[in-house]
Amino acid sequence: MKHGSCGAYNQCTLRLAKFRRWSQIVFFALFVLLLVRTEYRGSFRAAVAEIRLNYPVSLFLQADPLVALTNALAGFSLYPGLLWCLLILIPTFFLGRFFCGWICPLGTLNHFVSSWKSENKRGRRLIESNRYKRWHRWKYFVLLAALAAALAGSGLAGWVDPIPLLVRSLALAVLPALQWSVDGLLELFYRTDAWPLVLTAEGLGFLFHHTLLSFRSVHFNQAFLLGLILLVILALNLRVTRLWCRALCPLGALLGLASRWAILGLEKRRESCGECNRCLLHCQGGDDPIPGARWRKTECHLCFNCLADCPEAGLRFRFLPVLGDAVERPDLGRRHAIASAAVGLAAVPLLRAAPGLTAGGERRIRPPGALAEEQFLARCIRCGQCMKVCPNNALHPALAEAGLEGLWTPVLVPRIGYCETSCVLCSQVCPTGAIWEVTAHEKGWSGSSGKTPKPIRIGTAFIDRGRCLPWAMATECIVCEEWCPTSPKAIYLRPAEAPGPDGKPVAVRQPWVNPELCVGCGACEYACPVQDRPAIYVTSVGESRSRANQILLEQRRRPQT
Repeated sequence: MKHGSCGAYNQCTLRLAKFRRWSQIVFFALFVLLLVRTEYRGSFRAAVAEIRLNYPVSLFLQADPLVALTNALAGFSLYPGLLWCLLILIPTFFLGRFFCGWICPLGTLNHFVSSWKSENKRGRRLIESNRYKRWHRWKYFVLLAALAAALAGSGLAGWVDPIPLLVRSLALAVLPALQWSVDGLLELFYRTDAWPLVLTAEGLGFLFHHTLLSFRSVHFNQAFLLGLILLVILALNLRVTRLWCRALCPLGALLGLASRWAILGLEKRRESCGECNRCLLHCQGGDDPIPGARWRKTECHLCFNCLADCPEAGLRFRFLPVLGDAVERPDLGRRHAIASAAVGLAAVPLLRAAPGLTAGGERRIRPPGALAEEQFLARCIRCGQCMKVCPNNALHPALAEAGLEGLWTPVLVPRIGYCETSCVLCSQVCPTGAIWEVTAHEKGWSGSSGKTPKPIRIGTAFIDRGRCLPWAMATECIVCEEWCPTSPKAIYLRPAEAPGPDGKPVAVRQPWVNPELCVGCGACEYACPVQDRPAIYVTSVGESRSRANQILLEQRRRPQT
């Protein structure tokens, strides 16, 4: 190639690499925007119509091919919104793993951190770390295990799928931590007498609370663990460039398998190679673009850094290229593939052997509209969207409430927040149908006008008479009855006389629960003034989604205490 044409080609590849960086920035900004907008900032009391979000907040999750595939395998059907995955999957068959290098938000974060200087990635060690290694195959084994678990009826893939993982980490850990940090800094400014700092706090508060931050401070159970997992994934890039993407990402493995038939490929010109190894300096996929080595087609992220770094223009991406001895599919080995699938299949019954799936799990209170537990665990990808959008901070990632298989699935924690009567946002943002979309009319908790179906129940409230103030201490308290949102109220009061400390009778009103009217929203438990363990609590018994998890009463039902 002539020197002039070589220079022009290098300029073209530099522009292409620059365009790729802008693509990563734009898609990451869009991802963060949709995540921040997974929130309703209006008033439920003032709303006159069905509450809906104005942004397609689940777009990245619905466009995730791995979410769609595991949803189809686990539920034997495909939730309609997941057809958006075809926008990623179809181009992959022609272009290769463009999603990993151009769109994936977690890939963008890994790419960014990988660019930081590190003692582990200098000189020959950097070049050697960017060569293909056999441990790059691990992600295919993770994929096979996840698909096998989905086929057995479990959505365990959500633990390691990069899009749900990033949504979960940012929504439940990073953004709340940022919220508390900014609010603490602003509070420090407000406490000073210096008016410039106070004005600065006003401006920063307005800026942050109308962009990145929520209008309210929230916290989530296990936030530290979820944030730590993300930090570890990012820190691994200081050791090996995009180690998560190369070795562990099941979505990357799926797209790698799909890219086997891609018609866009890398063509090497060995006669033009000066063996400078510069093509390995910034290689993101570890796919061996260096001439003389076998190019790994399924590992390439299409970052085009090798083209931009090559001073001799000895590398070129072309449609229908002459690939020579390129490796077009991963060499997994039959035994390893079968073993990986067997691990996924065996994991489901082993996880379900622990308590949590069967009727019981008293604190396993699912959101309204949740499918029956077995179907719910099959479809839920543990993304945290429902928890992020909950206006009362009532939904939290489960730890032991739903057994090991239910780790990070949403559960209602009434002591922290209760289910708003007219809110169905969690069912709107669920990308997989684990929480079936319902309307406020179908939810039917507040006695809306017209004929309403039987209200959706997520549990039942019970009174602990040993801790209840009117029952145990002859002290007047009607908070639970005041907070009960159902119409007519599920909690009612009966006048009674209780012995006081001096033995004389004290007139009080004692609360009782009508189980036929209670929907388990948790407002009573949230508002109970008894600290630590409340005097009224909600369990999952009586939930609409389960025929087994019901209260057994006589034919003539009497008020439940």
